[in-house]
Amino acid sequence: MKRGVCKDRTREDHDDASNQLYAEYAEGVDLRKLVVVIGEEAFTENDKKFLGFAELFEKKFITQGKDENRSIDETLNLAWELLKTLPKTELKRIRKEHIEKYMHEE
Repeated sequence: MKRGVCKDRTREDHDDASNQLYAEYAEGVDLRKLVVVIGEEAFTENDKKFLGFAELFEKKFITQGKDENRSIDETLNLAWELLKTLPKTELKRIRKEHIEKYMHEE
């Protein structure tokens, strides 16, 4: 993917958004493993948001249908919709100007 992320091929936020998505997904997957041991009731609200993010990421982002033909802009917009489910303080891999530009509040 790295070779495809460059000016004139994608958006400026692509690399940051991608890095953040996969970092947060990994966090959610790790927490999922802990649920089995300690139970979800022991988790903080932030932990629960990461669990929810991982589930949404799998359902909406990874499992793109065979007949679904999302453009890169649609995919990046979806990435931002998913990232909105997490506190902005957790978005440490994304430049502030990208957060301000692409994370529109509802």
